[in-house]
Amino acid sequence: MIGWFGGSKDDKRLPEELGPLGAGIGGALVIDFLSLEADTLGGRPAMPLPRSGPFIIAGYGEARLEASTVLSRYYDDEHRMIQVLSASGRPGDAAEDISFYQPWDSVVPAGAGEWSRWTGPQGLIGMPSYDADGIVYQRFWGDGPDRAELVQFVEEVDDGEAQRSIHQTCMLYYRPVGAAREMLLINVERDLEQAQNSTGSSVEFLIGYGIGPADVRRV
Repeated sequence: MIGWFGGSKDDKRLPEELGPLGAGIGGALVIDFLSLEADTLGGRPAMPLPRSGPFIIAGYGEARLEASTVLSRYYDDEHRMIQVLSASGRPGDAAEDISFYQPWDSVVPAGAGEWSRWTGPQGLIGMPSYDADGIVYQRFWGDGPDRAELVQFVEEVDDGEAQRSIHQTCMLYYRPVGAAREMLLINVERDLEQAQNSTGSSVEFLIGYGIGPADVRRV
């Protein structure tokens, strides 16, 4: 969600509890990355590992992926996100999976030809592997040697001042880093309010890792 957070938050009321972590916009989470640091020893992460400490929530997004799974995302003003999968997305709901992502790169394709190179029938996103300037990731979603269909959903995002409906088209890749699994999320974002405007679209690259429920707590 590049460029969408970081506005002033002058409201001093307690933030509404949102998502399974029960933390609201303007509130804070504390993340402990010591386990991640230990698991990645001996590996070479694509970018520096995140540091343990507070995560101030600047925005919250939610999408229903299927009947039994809700995706919840907490964003800070550095465009990092904590992503949680749960059954209902309600505060206190048991987290089925928690991961942390931070932006790595961004591309704005120029014209239909460039978009086809990324998302067309033989596009780069969805192929069995992705070579990011010599760092090779394998596809996490979808089996077989052919290009896989991309995952699509609409995320409703709130930054405390405005709400946006963001259409997401994405594919997840991975590679081993030490004993950990480094994830590469390649995501095409399109603000539905700008559906007729190509400037509302971009290809975002995020690097992420799984973290445990005990590594994240609300403060």
